[in-house]
Amino acid sequence: MATTSQPQRGKTTCKKIFWAMFPHACFILSLVIYAFLGALMFSHIEGTRKVTVSEEYRTFLQNLTYLTRNLSDNVTENEKVFKNDIPELFNRADPVWFINPEERWNFFGSLFFCCTVFTTVGYGNTYPVTRIGKYLCMLYALFGIPLMFLVLTDMGDILATVLSKCYNKFRELQSKILASKLCSGSTCSKSNELKSRAQSKIVINEPLTIMELLRSQSGMKRGPAKYRNVELFEMLIARENENTQPARNKSMERWSSCPELAREKTVSRVIENFDKIGKEVEKLDVPIVLMVLVIFLYISCAAGVLPRWEKKMDFQEAFYFCFITLTTIGFGDTKLEHPKFFLFFSLYIMIGMEIVFIAFKLGQNRLIALYKKVISFCAEKNVPSKKIYPK
Repeated sequence: MATTSQPQRGKTTCKKIFWAMFPHACFILSLVIYAFLGALMFSHIEGTRKVTVSEEYRTFLQNLTYLTRNLSDNVTENEKVFKNDIPELFNRADPVWFINPEERWNFFGSLFFCCTVFTTVGYGNTYPVTRIGKYLCMLYALFGIPLMFLVLTDMGDILATVLSKCYNKFRELQSKILASKLCSGSTCSKSNELKSRAQSKIVINEPLTIMELLRSQSGMKRGPAKYRNVELFEMLIARENENTQPARNKSMERWSSCPELAREKTVSRVIENFDKIGKEVEKLDVPIVLMVLVIFLYISCAAGVLPRWEKKMDFQEAFYFCFITLTTIGFGDTKLEHPKFFLFFSLYIMIGMEIVFIAFKLGQNRLIALYKKVISFCAEKNVPSKKIYPK
């Protein structure tokens, strides 16, 4: 069979990487296109609406003019107006009266609104006013929210894999350091000898009987009995594995040198990648304290950067805003002066929502385990003990 050349092998590796990343890129690209189409739609519908002066708005201006004209130079007399009358008047006002649709619903403002819709954040300071805009917003959320959750689940698998591998590497390094401190010289030498004997795998090409296997290993009689048993066991397992392996069909191995022959195999792998979405998050087992620490550090980094373009925010206000955003609460009490700058932070929002989603999943698993223990404990207490009667 012809050997695979280096450029052909490189092309095959690139194709494998491409098809492995294809599902993830497909989901993210679909979400980006969906957000851009929604921004164009809402900017056209809400940004071009006609502003009409309603009767309620005129009444509001008349009442505000009346209150300002009756203000006097005495501070104590004006205290009731400032504390009661004016706040009550503005509470009855509609925020739409003070919004310029062309400025609020430009492309970046509409894109920011679309992101708050399918991420279920919903700050409340930007919302559709026209009837067709409200209907389209419901339809847009109906398809956008499942798409966003699909992207969150898919990216959550990637983050879960990275976190689990990093945590396992840390635990492995920690166990090695602890073992090196507790290990004495004689114990280490015996354990290393056992590991070296166990790791030396014996490959048997043809089936052998147990007696032939024992005769071929004459050197085993000189060692201790437990070491002979270990080596015999390893050889028997190696022979069994060799016998159970299916025979290779060399005609089917040409796909490694000719990637075009692996088309069906590639498609099946892509479909298998779609089927595995969400399973890595289920298998993740990381301490919840570590996840809380990761969330705190992640939000702190954004809280240190956000006040650079949002001048009315300090670190504490930015930390509160990022937490409310990543947990999709979105009260709307903290508003952004420059939402188009925050749109460049959209990748940060998505990754942050992934981390919070993983933390919530871990917390849910811990809570279910706690409930199981409590219910089992209560059930054992309530089960009556069997009485033993004398014969």
